[in-house]
Formats: sequence, structure tokens, C-alpha cells
Amino acid sequence: MRICALIPAAGGGTRLGADAPKILLPITPDETIWSILHAKLSPLVDHIHLILSPDGAAAFPPLPANSSTSIQPAPLGMGDAIFRGHEVWSDYDAVLIVWGDQLFVSHDTLCRAIAALGDGGRQAVLPVTRMAVPYVEYVFEDRRLAKVLLTREGDATTPNGFSDVGTFLLSTNGLKTLWDDFLSQTHGGLKGNKTGEINFLPFLPYLADQGWVFTPVEVADATEARGINTQEDLAFFQKLYKDKL
Repeated sequence: MRICALIPAAGGGTRLGADAPKILLPITPDETIWSILHAKLSPLVDHIHLILSPDGAAAFPPLPANSSTSIQPAPLGMGDAIFRGHEVWSDYDAVLIVWGDQLFVSHDTLCRAIAALGDGGRQAVLPVTRMAVPYVEYVFEDRRLAKVLLTREGDATTPNGFSDVGTFLLSTNGLKTLWDDFLSQTHGGLKGNKTGEINFLPFLPYLADQGWVFTPVEVADATEARGINTQEDLAFFQKLYKDKL
């Protein structure tokens, strides 16, 4: 099975006081979020594709041989970003989506997710972890992904519910057609009630409604779910990696 890793990384890092793409923020004197993610992903996948803003692409260093980029001209949401890379990832059997600030997803989680994806189409693997107060919650009913609740869009989540670790593995066959259908039927992909963004996560229950099988892979360490959205998050991971040295 050939896999393309996709990293949506069009964020500018302005909330963190950065003057470069967030994915280029330093974690150690020698490593950035990008270099850490690349080192984790490159042994496991056939290609790595980044989605960058125009300014981010201009500032990005030369890419390794197994990597490429697409541009998201405007910050319209993660769904829009992911499908900007369709021409690249559609050439592979599966797309492994990892948010561009999710540097602590573990090698074990990535390997378990890949091992859980079957050879046929219409399948997805969703690494999840229990969170005391989930920012995003995945609700399964009778082993089927029934809904995704988004705090940032005003949904109320359940204490100790399942959250993601910013990592999603999906078969690529027919995925773009279903995305186009989803956008058409929901008038823009269920634009967020508060953000107005074209979200990706509501697309996942839609896939389940179309017969896709979602396999949850439970992750014990909830730290894997922590992205870098604030100065506190950045300081946390800088200290964590410094302590490893």
C-alpha cells in the first residue's frame, strides 16, 4: 500500500509571535516542528505533501526529495486545505493527514494506524484518546462514527470523551468525489457556526453515512493530542524536547 502523508500547514504563527510559518517554529536549537514531523513520517510513507500559505511557501527552506507543496491562497479552513493537495495524494492508496502543529504524535501511533488500514477502499483509521474536556469529540454508536462535536463551533462535548491526536488515515479512492458531494449537499461543507470555515471533521460522519468503515485506534498518552496553539504550548514542547537532549 502506497501512502502519502499530508500536512496542512498554512498557519502563519502570528498568535505565537512568529514571523514565519508555524511549522518552522524552533523546538530545539537544531529542530523545527517540520524537521521533527519529517523525521517521524518519512520512514513510514512514500511521500510527504505540505499545504502552505503563499507567504509560507516563499519563506520555506528547500524541501527533501520525498516532499512537495501546494498553496492554499486564503485561510478557508482545513477541509479546503486538505483538498488543495488532491492532485498529489490521489496518486496514492491512502492519505495520512497530520495537522501541521501535531509534532508529538508518536511513532507507535502512526505504525498502529497504518497497520489497521485494510487493503480495500472506503476505510479510515482514527487514532483517539480520552480527554477530560475534549476540544473535539468523536461519538461512536454501534461501532460506527456517528458525529463529531466541535467546541470551537459551539458544541458541548462529554467529559472523558474521545478526542483525536491530529492524525487521520483514509483511503483515497473516491474521496474527492464524496467531498464534492458533501460540499454540494451542505452548501459549503457545513461552514462553522462561529468560524465560518469549511471544516474537515464534519466530513468524517458523512463518510460513515456513505458506508465507510472507521477503525478507532486508542492512544494512551493524551499528550499526543496537544498541538501548538499558544505560547504555553510552544514552551511546553520546547522544554519537553530540551529535557530529552
